Amino acid sequence: MEVSVEHLGAVQFEVKARQHTVICDQPIESNGFDEGMTPPEFLLASLGSCAAYYAVDYLKRNDLPLEGCRVRVTADKVKAPFRLDNFQIRVEVSDELNGGQLKGVEDAVHRCLIHNTLLHPPTMNVEITTAVGV
Repeated sequence: MEVSVEHLGAVQFEVKARQHTVICDQPIESNGFDEGMTPPEFLLASLGSCAAYYAVDYLKRNDLPLEGCRVRVTADKVKAPFRLDNFQIRVEVSDELNGGQLKGVEDAVHRCLIHNTLLHPPTMNVEITTAVGV
């Protein structure tokens, strides 16, 4: 998997993955133009959309109602070190589901790739290079 990020100016960045492009920006009060999500919002969006994918997959495989399936993700900014913490994933599904089906949705969400990545922190390497000919 790979994404590329290019500085557009100010605090705006163009993020590309395969044939898709999104803009990352900051709110106006942080000297941005508020034309895209911030990096922490992208992280929450990644977690929420992954959780939603697994919830809907479970619902589809079990012929359960999909209507109204929504996911909301929140997190707190904390210090020492500065990061996001206390993630909350709220999955809203049809009130027609019974206890066993609700547990099935929860189990499915726990299989989310992003969820598991955050629970089991990956190794990370940073390499700084210079642009040739720039």
